[in-house]
Amino acid sequence: MAGTRDLVRTPTDQDFKRPTPVYVVWELTLKCDLGCKTCGSRAGKPRAQELTLEECYGVIDQLAEAGTREVTIIGGEAYLRDDWPLIAKRITDRGMACSMTTGARGLTQERLDLAVKAGLRSISISLDGLEETHDAQRGVKGSWRSAVEAAKRVAKSPIRLATNTQVNRLSLPELPAVADTMVEIGSKAWQVQITVAMGRAADRPDMLLQPYELLELFPLLVWIKEHKLEPNGIRLFPGNNVGFFSPYEERLRYHGDTGAHWRGCPAGSMGLGIEADGTLKGCPSLATKTYSGGNVLDRPIIDMVEHAPEINHIRQRTRNDLWGFCQTCYYADICRGGCTWTSSSLLGRPGNNPYCIHRAMEFEKQGLRERVEQVSVAPGLPFDHGEYRIVVEPMPNDVDTTIGGVPLPLVLAAQRNDPGLSTPESLRIRLQKSPGSGDIRRHRLR
Repeated sequence: MAGTRDLVRTPTDQDFKRPTPVYVVWELTLKCDLGCKTCGSRAGKPRAQELTLEECYGVIDQLAEAGTREVTIIGGEAYLRDDWPLIAKRITDRGMACSMTTGARGLTQERLDLAVKAGLRSISISLDGLEETHDAQRGVKGSWRSAVEAAKRVAKSPIRLATNTQVNRLSLPELPAVADTMVEIGSKAWQVQITVAMGRAADRPDMLLQPYELLELFPLLVWIKEHKLEPNGIRLFPGNNVGFFSPYEERLRYHGDTGAHWRGCPAGSMGLGIEADGTLKGCPSLATKTYSGGNVLDRPIIDMVEHAPEINHIRQRTRNDLWGFCQTCYYADICRGGCTWTSSSLLGRPGNNPYCIHRAMEFEKQGLRERVEQVSVAPGLPFDHGEYRIVVEPMPNDVDTTIGGVPLPLVLAAQRNDPGLSTPESLRIRLQKSPGSGDIRRHRLR
């Protein structure tokens, strides 16, 4: 089980030569039992017309014929659809790996047993901070305890336990403590993803990291990986918007120590997203209106992958399609603007992504930093976004972010049982440059 991802999802040289939907994320239903404040799809109620079981079987057959190797079922909550075990079993019967990403509020032993029988290889459970922080973000008190209990059940089962965390201004100070939780529950892999200004997260700009706060995040992730995860056999997988290029690439990128590096947005080339009504996108997180290539009920999947401009233009992007800093970047021809989802949600179009550690470090060399500020609000629809602008400003003078030379996030992790120290608000207060600023300052971890 430990090598499943290595063998299944890792791209081959052949995958880069032609568009192959190696990895597909499939929203089985938009129905959800949580009310997450970071949810890009604003999940809750099912879509008006979700695919029938027979239609799902047809999708699975198409994916198998297209060369897909892994399908992750999501929602909303996939397990809230009664026939999800049948869909999962059909995926595995067609020779593809099936996994699930879940908030796990209702991942009971009975549902876990169904997952085992269906042949699921991995279940990734979301943990977005310690209990108080997680519950606040997930919108349901007790959701952290439910997730942790479900995770422990998965760890004892034949299914590989993975975990994932949204990184934002609430969860960032607690990441070392979250890593401790990963060890305690028996997680084998941890994916971290930066919260993006889409859906409900677009309604909460104060929750989002600022681009310059990557200067705090990346060294912290290195420290966590080398001191907490690796000694306990847990692999760190930075999500596709945790990048791109820097001295950290070798230490954080999966297989970075053997030369692996970011090779551009995989949407529409090695990745696809399917919505519960059959809408096909190059990535499950992309906005439906802009990036839908059509519906699987109306047009073959492989035809949309090869010919729908809403899908294939992402993999065809060149330096000439970039703008702003990204167009002038040394890595532009390889990176091609980083994560399409992040830049499109912020600025309304891809090709200029301020959430880039290389970019933040280049601005820092000039004594500058980038900040994003909201210009217009989101309309309140699934996968919607508002509009932001980038502000370039002088980098403030550093302030001491340590206690006795120890970085404050680590102090908070060590003292998380002290209510006066373990909350994100206490960190913000300690790191303020001036009253009301609320900036999280950086401290380089050696």
